[in-house]
Amino acid sequence: MFKGVLFDLDGVITDTAEYHYQAWKLLAKELGITIDRDFNESLKGVSREDSLKLILNHGDQTNKYTLEECARLAEKKNHYYLSTIQSIGPKDVFPGILALLQELKAHQVKIGLASASKNGPFLLEKMALTSFFDTVADPAKVPFGKPAPDIFIAAAKGLNIQPEECIGIEDSKAGIQAIIKSRALPIGVGTTKELGANIPLVTKTDQLTYDYLHNTWNSHHD
Repeated sequence: MFKGVLFDLDGVITDTAEYHYQAWKLLAKELGITIDRDFNESLKGVSREDSLKLILNHGDQTNKYTLEECARLAEKKNHYYLSTIQSIGPKDVFPGILALLQELKAHQVKIGLASASKNGPFLLEKMALTSFFDTVADPAKVPFGKPAPDIFIAAAKGLNIQPEECIGIEDSKAGIQAIIKSRALPIGVGTTKELGANIPLVTKTDQLTYDYLHNTWNSHHD
């Protein structure tokens, strides 16, 4: 039986994707780069620094800024983002997620956050979910972001269990790839077009019940 569940945040627990998009769009515009929603799909699940690299590459500005300047640009984007998410609260938790967290606690399953967002602890606190999480992996302390498995491996380590004993829940292709590489069992929130046809999928978060996780685990560990 699985011992831990590793959650992504954006697109799984709540939706801050629109806030990220607007912040990146504003920064890109200041740099003379235009991004649209289609391009923004490539940023989902990707770290702040790597997202900036993708945007600069998109605008043919890959080598225009020093590392220090890139760090300042990434921090500027974060400032834009933080200014827009102050109003997030328990009302913004996706349907079914609170019930799932409660069920996991009742069954003594450990819970970890494996998000690329450095604002994970802040957002959990705003949504009154902090008490459910046994560990929050720090994306600033892992060598590589998604699709590398580092953040999921770190979250499992924070729970003092192996990734193979965990289920990982993601809504991005990069995140699903990271879960698979970590050797945890992936469950995707989305469509086969977005995430692939070879993994368990739900289309809505309220389908993520304890029974669903339990049955999915058993079907993959016969």
